[in-house]
Amino acid sequence: MINEKTLEATIHRLCAGDRVALAQAMTLVENQLPQYQRLSRQLLDIIMPLTGRALRIGLTGTPGAGKSTFLDTFGMLLIRLGKRVAVIAVDPSSPLSGGSLLGDKTRMISLARAEEAFIRPVPSGGYAGGASQRAAELILLCEAANYDVVIVETVGVGQSETEVSGLVDCFVSLQIGGGGDDLQGIKKGIMEMADIIVINKDDGDNRAAVAAARQVYESALSMVRHKYPQWSPQVLTCSAREKRGIEDVWQCIVRFREVMAQSGGLAQLRQQQTMKWLQKQAEEEALRQLFAHQVFRQTFSEMLEGVKNNQQAPRTGLQHIREFLQHHYFEQ
Repeated sequence: MINEKTLEATIHRLCAGDRVALAQAMTLVENQLPQYQRLSRQLLDIIMPLTGRALRIGLTGTPGAGKSTFLDTFGMLLIRLGKRVAVIAVDPSSPLSGGSLLGDKTRMISLARAEEAFIRPVPSGGYAGGASQRAAELILLCEAANYDVVIVETVGVGQSETEVSGLVDCFVSLQIGGGGDDLQGIKKGIMEMADIIVINKDDGDNRAAVAAARQVYESALSMVRHKYPQWSPQVLTCSAREKRGIEDVWQCIVRFREVMAQSGGLAQLRQQQTMKWLQKQAEEEALRQLFAHQVFRQTFSEMLEGVKNNQQAPRTGLQHIREFLQHHYFEQ
């Protein structure tokens, strides 16, 4: 683990593109112990001037859409184009044990072996939105390490996946055709958040189903409000297995970034994301500090007991908590 004596040397190696130093820095940032959080702040403050240069891509999609295979093929294309690629692969954490399989790296065989690539599997920790709590800071570390493209692959489950769009420049939704999930994908709200929709597995007997799914998504997009007035979301098809259509996806992402950068929308987007991230972190820290106080924990426990035993409605319990907070913390 990084300490006071090794921090400066680690940062120097990190900025030189050392993958071991990057992994060590990520481990430090993810560590929740107070003594390491102070070092994390020092590290992040120092590297901040070196961040913001990478293209940030979010990739989400339905289970079975082939996200890992797509990323393996997509990442190798970028490397052939002279890019250094970092992937933050968020795996779902068990609600019982808190553990995570972290198996995505094993499915990106070619990318995992490439010197120009860095893959970091991280557990979601139950964090809403399919992105780990520290994902935004991991992106900054990758940028400081001179990676040209940083991809956040989300867990692909639940209806809060759109949270990842608040971390990236371009949000890509990977879907499949003929899987019975076309309409479900539309229901999830992805349609309003995705900048590009890619229908994978356009190969073999599935090609007709993919073509039909493309029409469904294009029709649906014409009926929803778009995030940005300067960009109309695109629907593309590809076969990650056959390595076909992948370059079209990259070119579409490049066009999206050019359009957003020229209009000033990209700089504004990143500013808004930074402010929202700070607000979210502040809210979570406020809750942690609140529950750290024994008197509040006791009051909250009493309210829970009353609700559990049907002695009062949850709304009444909430009102008692509100009155407690006003009396003890917000009294003028």
